[in-house]
Amino acid sequence: MREITDFDALREAMAENAGQPEGPARNARAEELLTAAEKLNIPLAVIEALGHQLKVYNYSSEKGKMFVPFARLLRLWDERPEDFDAYETHSLHWVFKWVSAGMLDQPHIPLASIEKWLGEMEHRYRLAGHSERAVRSAEHSVAAHVGDVARAERAYAAWLAADRDAMADCHACELHGQGWWRAEQGRDAEALELWRPVLEGEYACAHEPHTALASSLVPLLRLGREEEARSHHLRGVRLVRAMESMRGAYAEHVEFCALTGNEARGLELLAERPAYFTDDGHPQSKLDFMSVVALLMDRLTGLGLGGRQVPGPAGREWTARELATHARGEALALAARFDERNGTTHVGERARARMARQPLAERLPLGVRSMRPVPPSAPPAVEASKASGTGRPDLPALLHEARRLSDGLLPGAVEAWAAAAEAAEGAELDPRDRAEMADHEAMSLGPEGTGLFERAAGLYTEAGDPGEALAARARGAYVRALAGDMDGAVAAVTGPYDEILALYAADGTGIRQTASVVMSRARILTRRAHAAEGDAAAGAEAEAAVREVLALVDGRTGDDVRLAARVAEAQAMLGELAGLAGDLERAAELFARGAAAFVAAGLPWFAVEYEARLASLAHHLGDMAEAERALRAALEHGGSQLEAPGRAQLHLQLAEVVGGRGEAAEAARHALDAAHWADEAGESATLGAWARQQLGGFLLRQERWAEAAEVLESALPDLTAETHGDGAVVQTQWWLGDCLSELGEHRAAAERRLQAAEIARHWPEQHDHATLAHLAGESLGQAGLPAEADGAYARAGDLWRELGNPHGLVRSLRARAWLALRAEDGLGEARGLMVDAVRECEAALEAASDEESRQQLVAELGHTHQQFGDLLARSASEDAEGASAREVFEETLAQVVRSAAVFASLGDGALHSRTDAELAAGRLEADLGRPADAVARARAVLAAYEGHGGAEAADEDGEGEAVRARRAEAEQLLRLLTERPD
Repeated sequence: MREITDFDALREAMAENAGQPEGPARNARAEELLTAAEKLNIPLAVIEALGHQLKVYNYSSEKGKMFVPFARLLRLWDERPEDFDAYETHSLHWVFKWVSAGMLDQPHIPLASIEKWLGEMEHRYRLAGHSERAVRSAEHSVAAHVGDVARAERAYAAWLAADRDAMADCHACELHGQGWWRAEQGRDAEALELWRPVLEGEYACAHEPHTALASSLVPLLRLGREEEARSHHLRGVRLVRAMESMRGAYAEHVEFCALTGNEARGLELLAERPAYFTDDGHPQSKLDFMSVVALLMDRLTGLGLGGRQVPGPAGREWTARELATHARGEALALAARFDERNGTTHVGERARARMARQPLAERLPLGVRSMRPVPPSAPPAVEASKASGTGRPDLPALLHEARRLSDGLLPGAVEAWAAAAEAAEGAELDPRDRAEMADHEAMSLGPEGTGLFERAAGLYTEAGDPGEALAARARGAYVRALAGDMDGAVAAVTGPYDEILALYAADGTGIRQTASVVMSRARILTRRAHAAEGDAAAGAEAEAAVREVLALVDGRTGDDVRLAARVAEAQAMLGELAGLAGDLERAAELFARGAAAFVAAGLPWFAVEYEARLASLAHHLGDMAEAERALRAALEHGGSQLEAPGRAQLHLQLAEVVGGRGEAAEAARHALDAAHWADEAGESATLGAWARQQLGGFLLRQERWAEAAEVLESALPDLTAETHGDGAVVQTQWWLGDCLSELGEHRAAAERRLQAAEIARHWPEQHDHATLAHLAGESLGQAGLPAEADGAYARAGDLWRELGNPHGLVRSLRARAWLALRAEDGLGEARGLMVDAVRECEAALEAASDEESRQQLVAELGHTHQQFGDLLARSASEDAEGASAREVFEETLAQVVRSAAVFASLGDGALHSRTDAELAAGRLEADLGRPADAVARARAVLAAYEGHGGAEAADEDGEGEAVRARRAEAEQLLRLLTERPD
């Protein structure tokens, strides 16, 4: 760190320190710089160093330190105001507001002192000729803090009535304060309307829209505007995450998580900021933070997770229950100090109300990975097994409910039978009850249930129901097929099949039992046909078996939903077999028919599987409208019965289809739902990562850069080449780089683009590698790393050359030329690179094989000459003088004239580019003392636009606006030249 020996070095060091991250290190450097300033023996140096120190304290967690440098500044002003220049005079009065607010946030400063300071501020502002606006705003803050609503309203009205002047807070800060007061009064809609210009980017400053985004979260939730609340959280937390001084706003994001079922996300935020638990420099924000920590910990404890380990103050481990007690104690102790100072109970009441808030949404999906930390609840069937009042099982009621569900093929039947079986332990049961319990337990076990099916068959026989016994044996045969034993399954079902047909013919059993066995055989043969794909005989045998089900049942279902389900399933199975045979159109038709039959039977949840298959087929066949319809139907028909993995898959597929027709907003909603349900299913790292990747892409398409970046950063750790493919990893890095670039985070954008380029480097096709290297060059240049940027552009240029892409090559050379110009004595290298760009463009033009390519290369050549001229003009304005300047301007003019001529060869398609070059040439000719030539060029531009319809009215692509702008420039140039005195 170099020594400060003069005022310029001090100012340079203060500017450098101002650009460092907020925190103790920046504050300590400001203290060092004040010491250095004092050694210079220059009063203004000390004043500026004190102002710098005050500013960094204010924007940190050590706000309480700013009173000392301010008191010293004020004393210097009172003693020698002539030592202050205009800027420091303005700054001194400006920071009165910081100090008054800062005093309010420090409970050890008496209220009387704050009121006295408010009067001092009013007096000094009046002497300086400033409006009362800032004073009344400060008075409103004092009144609102102590809970004096009447005074706060009077001050609020006076604040708005006073004129805005140089001492008024910026528009963004004022609107935030006004909206905060309306939200405090429960007038959420008014608050959000006041904040709207800030939230939409019309007004901004160092702390806005950061605080407005945070403050808007609870009001939005209270108004039911959950989509906006989600967006504001993702945007806002990104802004405040790196700013140490924004503990209060950060707390509001933690609070949002606690109130929306995102407790795990709240814990992640706490873990990111451990110092917030202990920093004491700003008691008010610590009170805010500890209040929401208590709220979040109480929420976890209420969910049965009080013993869970959570992030907390350093030095020990914390459970949620322990941290809740600690945080509440800290918050209430701080509130008590404020209330004692203020002589009211207002601060304590607000803190208690905040800690007692109840969730405003059961679960609001955010799109970022965050599993809900809730222990598994007891299955509903277990709860239903308790008799009212006694807690003992009511076995007859449980059996009745289980039969009702199973007879109607309703969801929950297997669980209901399990509850009945648990209740029946030790009880005397007839064989039929035990048979059904064993049968349904076997169904729940899948391939492991073969032995239980045999046991159920024996019990059905004992109960006098031979048909159901055969059906149970057939079900046992089918689970063997599920386990992959096709031959064993076929052999096992043959006996029950032959017996059931004979029994049915002799009226020894009913159609339901017979259909069950025939369907089990059809299922087995269909599964064998899948295993033997391409075996026409297996397919034919399976189809015959399925049609036997239809011949037996179709038209004879009556009100029996089981039989109706057989018809529907058979239709869908024929669809499977048609698909196996390659008749995809027929398969789609049959899947649709089967799904419709399930819906007609009152069993829509069974239609979901076939609607999903139909959607896949329709997608394959290019019928995107049918694919979309089927996916929406699947989600609708699955309803609450649809399990989380299936729901996630359907939403993800629907996102792809809807996004494919350009509806990025709706696609994003489906991708968000997909991510949520994947997390609920425990598939965050697999399906959830896919969903988040897609969600990020859809948000990016809507230019919601901050939200997209949050989501993509959340997805990236789970995306792996092994699971998702390296293409998905590259695309995510690419999208993230685009987002970060738009957000001005150029160094981070470069890192993402370089990481993606490194993966793409190994691909056979190198276009993506070249593009990413080129984009990385852009980001590195914008990040102030010219050498690294030049290396990336050079890498891209080599790749563009290998790919035979002259446009990319020429653009990389131009970019390198501009970078070279930044270096000391870099004009020679920059000129050489531009010459190379022109030469490469001309060579490609000569080798062009078709007219379209030729036209594109001509345009590229025109732009290259134009940029060459711009570069030379920039170098002349910075470095050249006298004759050397004239020489560079002549060279610049030659390039611009060439550019105009090249664009002219393209006709009307390059009219605006041509006239732009003509006007640039005219300005140069005027500067070189050739007014006649300049006038001729201006008139040529006006002639080019004679009768141009776009000059009268702007059309959708801005054509008319461009015409008006060119004409205006030409007319201005003419006036300047023709009105000059001789």
